[in-house]
Amino acid sequence: MNAMQHAGPVNVFKARSNTVLAVLLWAAAAFGIVVTVVQTGLPGLRFAAPLVLMAFAGWALFWRPAVVVSDTGVELVNPLRRIGVPWEALAFVDTKYALTLVTGSGRFTSWAAPAPGMWGARGAKPQHLTGLPESSYGPERSVRPGDLAHTVSGQAALLVRRRWAEQVERGVVSGGKADETPVLRRAEWSVVAAAAVLIAATIVTLAV
Repeated sequence: MNAMQHAGPVNVFKARSNTVLAVLLWAAAAFGIVVTVVQTGLPGLRFAAPLVLMAFAGWALFWRPAVVVSDTGVELVNPLRRIGVPWEALAFVDTKYALTLVTGSGRFTSWAAPAPGMWGARGAKPQHLTGLPESSYGPERSVRPGDLAHTVSGQAALLVRRRWAEQVERGVVSGGKADETPVLRRAEWSVVAAAAVLIAATIVTLAV
């Protein structure tokens, strides 16, 4: 269940690098299960808890996280919770360490959109610095590495800022309401419970 009700066109951003990591973990877990069955037969699956935990981690940590943008606002889907930020609650978009939505209720960081490392910033080209929303630029038209259009955090920030600007231009969003507009937060208890069960099963398996 979403943390907020979305309206209008909905854009879902997921980092390709996270998707690759998820697939790699699934492949490693599947390979481990196949080897276990070949070597010990089906009874050996009782020791597969660590491999299942690996596959679950690939889903929860890398496949599942996303940034969902709609006419209603921005929803951050993180491993253990969802944060719904209505446009009127948003005061600033930061990308110093990752896509971060700054509101009157606090700062909320997206697991799905980390800022680039040193090498990611070095790969910037002139076209990655132009055509960005005005809020992307600092003094003297400077651009923070995390705002560069070819980076994960920059792509997510571009998606958020453009839709935010569209809503303001349409007169749908009024400024100055960040402090009084609530941010919606919802813990993903089913994910927490599944993780706890798999971690416990893995500990028991490794202790046998």
